[in-house]
Amino acid sequence: MDKIAAARIGPRERRRVRAAQYLRMSTERQTYSIENQRDAIRDYAALMRYDIVATYEDAGRSGLNIEGRPALRRLLADVESGQADFETIVVYDVSRWGRFQNIDESASYEYRCQRAGVRIEFCAEQFANDGSVGSDVLKAIKRSMAAELSRMLSQKTFIGQTRVVKMGFRGGGHAGYGFRRLLVDASGKPKTILKRHEWKALATDRVVLVPGPESEIEIVRWIFKQFIKGKLEVEIARALNERGVLTDLDQTWTTASVRSVLTHEKYIGNNVWNRTSERLHRNRVKNPPSAWIRVENVSVPLVSRKLFERARSVAQARRSRITNEDLLADLSRLLEERGSLSGSIINATPGFSTKSMYIHRFGTLQAAYDLVGYEASANYRYFNVITQLHRRRMEIIQDLVAAVGQAGGLAYYDSKRQLVRVNEEFTIAVWIARCRPSPYGYSHWPFHKRRLTGSDISVLIRMLPDNVTVRDFLIVPAWEAEHAAPMLSPNNGVGLDAFLFQSLDPLVEIARRAPIGGAG
Repeated sequence: MDKIAAARIGPRERRRVRAAQYLRMSTERQTYSIENQRDAIRDYAALMRYDIVATYEDAGRSGLNIEGRPALRRLLADVESGQADFETIVVYDVSRWGRFQNIDESASYEYRCQRAGVRIEFCAEQFANDGSVGSDVLKAIKRSMAAELSRMLSQKTFIGQTRVVKMGFRGGGHAGYGFRRLLVDASGKPKTILKRHEWKALATDRVVLVPGPESEIEIVRWIFKQFIKGKLEVEIARALNERGVLTDLDQTWTTASVRSVLTHEKYIGNNVWNRTSERLHRNRVKNPPSAWIRVENVSVPLVSRKLFERARSVAQARRSRITNEDLLADLSRLLEERGSLSGSIINATPGFSTKSMYIHRFGTLQAAYDLVGYEASANYRYFNVITQLHRRRMEIIQDLVAAVGQAGGLAYYDSKRQLVRVNEEFTIAVWIARCRPSPYGYSHWPFHKRRLTGSDISVLIRMLPDNVTVRDFLIVPAWEAEHAAPMLSPNNGVGLDAFLFQSLDPLVEIARRAPIGGAG
């Protein structure tokens, strides 16, 4: 077509632009609902003569970070891989793109699209996103406003939760051993006992703590009495596990879980909140006692205040009574008696300070070993193997995430929960087991259920005796993992060995998705 003919083409005949729309809403009660955004983008597309050929939707997703926004991650992946069949992305406004606390993060995702040849347009903003100085200045202001709005909402939420806690209601979290969460309505009338993973549905409802079964209450009182008699947390935990008693989370007792019972004021009827915080999706931090929100005598106590204070005094005396010199003297005597040292030996010795105490005082166990002249060469080799296995596990997880992406799916590793999330449909727990030779000539592999349960699919990577080469992969549904033996052998019966594979290809096939195409 020559230039004269091209000049005669009217506006109605110009080329239509293929575009995608990105929609996001953090809650179901927002003014800018997904449907409102969709309608506004449709009108904008009709005016601009755009064809919306793909839709990426993050419904009920916070705009503070990208980890919890699968659609935005998929959008970026499609654009950067060249699979995107569009040249423009239409978003309602700057805040829908994200309320990132660092406005440079928001800009970086836009830049990644632009570098791949796909531009971003905000249909509800009063500026054209054309790269001009005026446009960039207004966009930067809008991003700062979006980030500030998130901070303001976070502060308002904190103030509201503080008010609820001061009224005697729960601020969230698990009930704790010996308690149950009772759901009450706005007038305080009881409705139902909430089970694990059940939460209130109405904003006007509240939750209070009530005593649990009498058997659990007796266990709580037994823990306090044993502690003030001189038992250590590790000894109490061991005794409970030997009796088959599980925590409120259906887990075995540890030093930390026993200590949480001995130190939490809810056991004397106090409501204590904000001991830790995780604002704006940042890492959880421990707050100083001055920042705690405390309300006294709001629930039925499970132990007397006198017993609670005696346990607190015992704990303080133990922390202050033993000196570093005493700790090292005890460690020297233990080395002489046992001939070697390890964290498990220290924790298993009755009346002995815990491994965590030595780490707290000396920085590491090895530092304490050095001071008593113990050369832990075997321990060094063990730690080196564990470090290598951890690296190998992370490499396999990264390979799995990449393979799912190449198959058209979406996967990412949630480092906090140590789970691989796939297509926002199911989760995978991946762990690795070193090969342990037995005295009878065959190998076995530890199966730590606590690390492999809590997901939809459990994967155990079994290593060969060199602990460098992968032997095979046990890929089992979560309910099968719960019934597995704590130690696997080369032959575990057809019920379990049927789930052994030479690769993680079965998981990739489950996650495989067809390429995005057609109208959204």
